[in-house]
Amino acid sequence: MKGFRERFGTTPDVVASAPGRVNLLGEHTDYNEGYVLPTSIPQRTQVSIRRSDGTMCTVYSANLDESAQFLPGAPPVQQFARYVYGCLEEARLEHASVPPLEIHVESAVPMGVGLSSSAALEVATLRALRALLDLPLDDVRIAQLAQRAEIRHAGVNCGILDQMASSLLEPGFMLFLDTRTLERRSLPLPAGTELLVIDSGVSRSLAASRYNERRTECERAARLLGLNSLRDAEDLEGVERLPAPYGGRARHVITENMRVGQALEAQSAEGFGDLMNASHASLRDDYEVSIPQLDRLAGLMQAHENVYGAKLTGAGFGGACVGLCRAGTATTTGAEILAAYDLGATRGRVLVPST
Repeated sequence: MKGFRERFGTTPDVVASAPGRVNLLGEHTDYNEGYVLPTSIPQRTQVSIRRSDGTMCTVYSANLDESAQFLPGAPPVQQFARYVYGCLEEARLEHASVPPLEIHVESAVPMGVGLSSSAALEVATLRALRALLDLPLDDVRIAQLAQRAEIRHAGVNCGILDQMASSLLEPGFMLFLDTRTLERRSLPLPAGTELLVIDSGVSRSLAASRYNERRTECERAARLLGLNSLRDAEDLEGVERLPAPYGGRARHVITENMRVGQALEAQSAEGFGDLMNASHASLRDDYEVSIPQLDRLAGLMQAHENVYGAKLTGAGFGGACVGLCRAGTATTTGAEILAAYDLGATRGRVLVPST
């Protein structure tokens, strides 16, 4: 792992960073124009850049110890570099000529775990570019360009949840976001609680998973209901008449939107936790994005006396679970749950609190 000076022989002009996130409620609702409720995690991605004396952009990933080079309009082969390339291209198309750059990326956000490592990279890249070129981009526009970069250049047909969370969230707060209107407000975590995030030990890639398939199924379900989007469904009437798998997909999105609304009115950590438990069950049974390891981990977390509620976080098919814990207990609780979970070849790790 090389630092900026070690890799490029000088110091950067600009350094910027952005956090990863977990989603407490509102899973798979963002690309259905629904409601989400994410919060940030302590781990961040840092992007350092300087103007290059050469003709090409060079991006170096310290975590991968790998470099890539590219020109405008000529995307790199390496997947990690396509996220950076996409951000530069979207900024160039919207605002300015982007000069050749030397770019150093170092991330503490675990990859392939469902904590939005890609969004953290995109937002940090655009923040660095904004500072270097004095671009007129507010934090919402940063998120929108980051989403476009992931869709157009990394091949993931994502909603805007991850990028808005990484760009707007403050530590210790949740972000209620209406992904259709971008109406939003910041809310504190439920009183007397803290986060516990545990990696299941099963990695997944959004581009290689059935994420895009789920989005297509939701679009089909909406058409069968005569709607432009599942966001427009006001109740569950008609859903039970949909053929499989569309009924389950629609039922999850509709009830998940309801759960986000209920969470805003939750009067207790116990009530909020019950909504998280219900979300996991819906993701497992109706949306079918859980796997046995995630179900086992969520079940252990839900059964622990210090955990109010728990669910998978992110796209599913692997990755992590998030739990809402009694304040001051997450470290010991995580260790106890991990000891019960680690059986055979699958071994987890506690990600939050940071170890």
